[in-house]
Parts: sequence; structure tokens; C-alpha cells
Amino acid sequence: MRQLILLFTGIILTILFMVFATDLFEMFYYEMQFSNEMYNNGLYFVASLSTAIIAWLCAAIFYYGINSVSFSRWYHWLVMLVIAGIIVTAINVPYLESVFSDNGIDFSKELAVFAAVNIIIECIIYTIASFSMRWWSTNCRHTPIPE
Repeated sequence: MRQLILLFTGIILTILFMVFATDLFEMFYYEMQFSNEMYNNGLYFVASLSTAIIAWLCAAIFYYGINSVSFSRWYHWLVMLVIAGIIVTAINVPYLESVFSDNGIDFSKELAVFAAVNIIIECIIYTIASFSMRWWSTNCRHTPIPE
């Protein structure tokens, strides 16, 4: 029962993140012209959707795809967290750059800060996903923090 409550809590927190993505991203970094362009083009939702999907997918790969005793330490979990951060940056930044360059706008510096903020948020969502789904893993259920 506790496992289901944690799973649903993680799903609800992720949905809330996607609903309030604009507020959350702008709370960490707000630059008027950049934020207006992100908002007007609907890019906050796109960034939050890819962030959530990658976080949950990387956590699922760690707990169910890999699910190995030899890969069940906290530093292995941390490696997957770093991989998730790299993937989300590799997807979001080029996409956002292409949208802005199509509009004739250069936001290189702002995108670098946004990428850093996005990595921080990715770490939070990945941790939420990990604690939501780790209970059904046969070998990694005690990673990153034992019960």
C-alpha cells in the first residue's frame, strides 16, 4: 500500500510540475525578453514535458532495465542522474535554440542559464521518480538510500 501511495504521489508531483512549469522555471531564472519568448511560444511546457519524460524513463531504466546487483550502489544511481541531466540538456537546448533562431533571436547566454536550471529541476524530478518506482525493483530497491 505504501508503495502505491509513493507512486501516485510521484505522478501527482510530476503532473504539478508540468502544470506550473512556467512559474517554477521563472522562479529560478527570469529575464524579461527570454521569459516572454519562452511563454509566448509555449516552450516552458515543451521543456517540462521532455524533462519529466526523461527523468521517469531514466529512473525506469535504472530500476527495471538494468536492475543488477552489481549496478545497485548509490553512485550508479548518481551516474544515471547525470546521464538524465545530459540527455535533457541535449534535447531541450538545441530545440529551443532552433525555435529562437527561426524567430531571428539569439538567446545563447539565457539558454545556458536555463539549461543549468533545467538540470537542477531534472535532478529533483529524477529523485521523485526514483522514490516513486524503486519499490518493485528486485535488486535496486534500496538505492540510493536504504529503507
